[in-house]
Amino acid sequence: MLNFELLTTDGNARRGRVTLNHGVVETPIFMPVGTYGSVKAMSPLELGEINAQIILGNTFHLWLRPGLEVVEKHGGLHRFMGWDKPILTDSGGFQVFSLGALRKITEDGVTFASPVNGDKLFLSPEISMQIQRTLNSDIVMQFDECTPYEIDGRPATHAEAAASMRMSLRWAKRSIDEFNGVGNPNALFGIVQGGMFEDLRDESLAGLSELDFHGYAIGGLSVGEPKEDMMRVLEHVGPRLPAHKPHYLMGVGTPACTTTSNS
Repeated sequence: MLNFELLTTDGNARRGRVTLNHGVVETPIFMPVGTYGSVKAMSPLELGEINAQIILGNTFHLWLRPGLEVVEKHGGLHRFMGWDKPILTDSGGFQVFSLGALRKITEDGVTFASPVNGDKLFLSPEISMQIQRTLNSDIVMQFDECTPYEIDGRPATHAEAAASMRMSLRWAKRSIDEFNGVGNPNALFGIVQGGMFEDLRDESLAGLSELDFHGYAIGGLSVGEPKEDMMRVLEHVGPRLPAHKPHYLMGVGTPACTTTSNS
């Protein structure tokens, strides 16, 4: 479940309220990262004292360690963490991207060597949705390919970025189908990709908008590109995201970027 209320605007800036199954999030908001189910050096009580409203957990890492069986025995990620407020889980796409030569991407999904013990593993849109259903996070992210800024030591070409983005679009449809198929009662966000190319970002957003996600994220930024390119793409995409849905800038958290992305 997700309900978004747009409370006020000031130019492109927005203030809103997102109601989720485990509580209310006032936007704009910064999400502390709890990759393995805990925010480093902070307890859930301390997070509450600084008014943290939502935490980010990582599907990829939680799947590998402590593992789904452990989380499931605790009754889901909230009980495992001792956190009763909303949680967003990344799909694992960025972590697979960061493995570099240790992974192989095909239309079906990604085969990779576990960074924990070297075991051969496979992750797909369907498996990512199944994992996130078990975690029972309030916001689920679609499985995508994070388009790299550089390929073989030089910037990705338009054709390379287009191929990556279009596969993410196909994976978005598979993510929605599996999300609905497993009866997930939470919310699913689509991720806008397209590298440093505005026309590809527009194509990605148009395709995702047709699928009618609960919210929309900007991915593929802060992956090694010059800051001016990141800001150029952000300033192009942000105002074009659906106005009646919540927005999420992935992987970025500096005050300047947070202010720019508040659209």
